[in-house]
Amino acid sequence: MQTSTPDFIGQSPAGLAVILFAAFLSGIVRGFSGFGTALIFLPIATPYLGPFGALIGLTIMDIFGPLPNLRRAWREVERGDLIRLVAGCALILPVGLWVLTQVDPDVFRYAVSLLALAMLAILILGLRYHGPVGRAMVVGIGCAAGFLGGVAGLPGPAVILFYMSRPLPVTVIRATILLFLFAFDFLLFGYLTGMGRVTLAAALLGLMLAIPNLIGNWLGGKLFRPEYERLYRAAAYVAIALAALSGLPVWG
Repeated sequence: MQTSTPDFIGQSPAGLAVILFAAFLSGIVRGFSGFGTALIFLPIATPYLGPFGALIGLTIMDIFGPLPNLRRAWREVERGDLIRLVAGCALILPVGLWVLTQVDPDVFRYAVSLLALAMLAILILGLRYHGPVGRAMVVGIGCAAGFLGGVAGLPGPAVILFYMSRPLPVTVIRATILLFLFAFDFLLFGYLTGMGRVTLAAALLGLMLAIPNLIGNWLGGKLFRPEYERLYRAAAYVAIALAALSGLPVWG
């Protein structure tokens, strides 16, 4: 497995096939569950691309996924919360990325897999925060998302778990999460570019991954039936668990 090459240069056909499959599978899961792109893609792709290569591929790939839903989401979003989340994220994201430059790639792999498993456990157990929520707390959630997004490529868990406890309409929650993650992709891409981590080959890989990911998103949306929501969520949980476990360095 490749751990230092941040693109598809030098990848074996089997390795490239695994990376493309990870993009496709993560698209399917997001299509029928509304989440899971990074939780699926990063554990599977990082052993082949390395931490920064996987982050760049995910970031570029994930920019295209929500495009068809942006207009509707902008009408439904809680804009004050969105601004505060993005501001907190932008402030702390560079700190997380700096930490990532200081750790061994295996530490990144452990962090991704263990955070994914922790997120999965919280979802299954139905744990929620029920205390008061102020503006400063929303900024704090954005800061937490920025740090986790920088150090492990997973900004979603902090925001998703926070909003699942909010007494807001489901449409508002989904719109706010979608637009925050969309903004995060641009923030991350900008910071990575400033760090000199975005190569032409890595950018091309991200564009290539966008194709199977979009197909997966479309297929997952087509497969979704509201009456089988529990079944789809169970399938998403199994896929996330398998991806997280497969990404642990203990397997080599």
